[in-house]
Amino acid sequence: MKKLFKSALVAAACVLLMSSFAKAQQKIGYINFSNLVSSDPQFAGVTKAIQDYQQQFVETMKAMNTELQTKGAEYDAKKGTMTDAMRTKAEGELQDLQKRLNDQNTTAQNLVNQKYSDLLKPLTDKMKAAVSQVAKEKGYTYVLDSSQIEMIVAPEGDNLEAAVKAKVGISTAPAAAPKKP
Repeated sequence: MKKLFKSALVAAACVLLMSSFAKAQQKIGYINFSNLVSSDPQFAGVTKAIQDYQQQFVETMKAMNTELQTKGAEYDAKKGTMTDAMRTKAEGELQDLQKRLNDQNTTAQNLVNQKYSDLLKPLTDKMKAAVSQVAKEKGYTYVLDSSQIEMIVAPEGDNLEAAVKAKVGISTAPAAAPKKP
């Protein structure tokens, strides 16, 4: 009985040591997620849609800026002949117009950023799923985003970018250099 207990204890210790050793052998890979996302053909469509969306705000901002410049020039030309009350009123209108321009700029930036996030989400979700699949297939426990952290030592064999691009059907061949005229 004592021998059986001792054997069971030794077996349990071996299993425990083996599981600790197996956990210590975790693989860590890396990928430049920004490059991956921007290399997908869908990214060009997202970029174009954002530029088009942003353009509608640019036109409004140009019109408001032109109005501000025109009224500012008028104020500068007439301020010497204005009464104090007229000058105060004109300065208030200019400040109000400047505030509306600043508010419009902030609102436009927030709306464009939100639209960009909304349009980019399906693409980033697709890429994250592909990274997860490749990591699982290749036995990687962790995959780091090398665009977010500085990689001091990064063996090329642990770079999963080519494998993920192949998984989602993105060509890994470098683009041909443009011909010089």
